[in-house]
Amino acid sequence: QVQLVESGGGLVQAGESLGLSCAASGTIYSIYSINVMGWYRQAPGKQRELVATITSAGSTNYADSVKGRFTISRGNAKNRVYLQMNSLKPEDTAVYYCNAHLAANENDCWGQGTQVTVSS
Repeated sequence: QVQLVESGGGLVQAGESLGLSCAASGTIYSIYSINVMGWYRQAPGKQRELVATITSAGSTNYADSVKGRFTISRGNAKNRVYLQMNSLKPEDTAVYYCNAHLAANENDCWGQGTQVTVSS
């Protein structure tokens, strides 16, 4: 297992930008077992949904609703993932969760979430 800690959430106005960071910690074996990291979000009264993912090889996948506005990236170290959010909309308001998928045991690990609020 790995522990994930998100940072960077906050309150912004529509059209502004915000960046999120996620750091994974754990044993070296666990860290190097991470093959996919991603961001998910959950708005009040809605199910958790995928925002973006990135593989260890650098392949990315985005929800249609954020394509062209959000960019996911990984740091040089395997234990960090970032989400740059531009042109934010009120409908982007949600709790954003970092996710790491471990190839060693096919487990998914989750962070505690960080609130992003976009005012109109």
